[in-house]
Amino acid sequence: MRVLRTVEDAELLADQARGKPLTAVVIGAGFVGLETAENLAQRGIETTVVEAADQVLTPLDPELAVLVAAELVAHGVAIETGVGVAAVTDAGVVLADGRAIPGDLVVAAIGVRPDARLAEMAGLALGPHGGIAVDDDGRTSAADVYAVGDAVEKADSVGGGSSLIALANIANRQGRRVADAICGRTVRPAPSQGTAIVKVFGVTAAMTGWNERRLRAAKRHYRVIHSHPMSHASYYPGAEPMSLKLLFDPADGVILGAQAVGGSGVDKRIDVLATAMAAGLRAEALADLELAYAPPISSAKDPVNMLGYMAENLMSGECDVVEAHELEGLMAQGWTLLDVRTQDEYLRGAIPGSVNAPLDTLREHLATLGCGPYVVYCEVGQRGHTATMLLHELGLPARNLDGGYRTWRAADAAAAGDPRRLHRPAVAA
Repeated sequence: MRVLRTVEDAELLADQARGKPLTAVVIGAGFVGLETAENLAQRGIETTVVEAADQVLTPLDPELAVLVAAELVAHGVAIETGVGVAAVTDAGVVLADGRAIPGDLVVAAIGVRPDARLAEMAGLALGPHGGIAVDDDGRTSAADVYAVGDAVEKADSVGGGSSLIALANIANRQGRRVADAICGRTVRPAPSQGTAIVKVFGVTAAMTGWNERRLRAAKRHYRVIHSHPMSHASYYPGAEPMSLKLLFDPADGVILGAQAVGGSGVDKRIDVLATAMAAGLRAEALADLELAYAPPISSAKDPVNMLGYMAENLMSGECDVVEAHELEGLMAQGWTLLDVRTQDEYLRGAIPGSVNAPLDTLREHLATLGCGPYVVYCEVGQRGHTATMLLHELGLPARNLDGGYRTWRAADAAAAGDPRRLHRPAVAA
């Protein structure tokens, strides 16, 4: 068994992998665990990732994380989530449910805790998460003693208080700010958002701020927007799809977090969103950002701009949205689930219980559909928005499904714990 915590650990692991073990188990599906699994699989080693949480990459929300899981599965990596490791044996690991997973090589990449032993021995104050408590200048509870790095608790930009964020750019920033403070310079407070990114095979996953799980735990009111744009103008060769998620306060538009999964362009979008968040821009102000455009680079309305337009529609009350997890309850209350995609799209896969009425012929279908109320959806949400506006103009109650069929399908796969469902069309009837 190998523990992967330092550069030296990685060098030893690489040496052992050159011996070409046939099987490997990686314990932990965080950033380091998934990067390790990718490299092992690329060496032709049959690799299994085991994660005690119910998904890979817990900083992501489930419907985004399942996209990363699907990429792993597509490249032959087996995934076991929602189960811990009870024992490591000479033959591999034994899971908490009694199953044995073979592994000639076992790698533990289960995260880190702050090593604050020196601080404790010195009598320094610790924060609520076990890290070293410091002020905005990096000063500890002892006079003239400073601390920086992963063992230090950082001021949190979303909820206030402190968080443990083990990221290199934050540690480097802290080092410079402590040097400024020691030299008597004024130090600007710089709360941390936890902006991070990882590449797994052909997929990039990135996030900034808080996810839904954390917002719910803090009982923070928020709204969600999902979007599925292309990395650049769709008519220009090489455009790649991505999935974006924006979380914001519906009362004032304050951006609380964002996530992105896809191919090229994910890094650019999460950096823009992280910058907007740090600058205090409201969600609807994203629509007004003047971002560089050329067909090989972006679209005339950049994916970040589109999030702003969507937030503007929601905050103005112009369009109400339904989240995927709300569908079952609304349908039980008598809402009609209306699929406004083409018939061909509908037959390839649709949400169970939905009725197909293509947008182009929606008016003609209304005579047989009744007076609603309707939850409307299309592939990604744009046609659904248009159909919802049309129904409103006709005096019919309607709400649009956020992110459309693509978001629902990801949420369904995540709920089932089976990323392969992303590639198995749901049957409407």
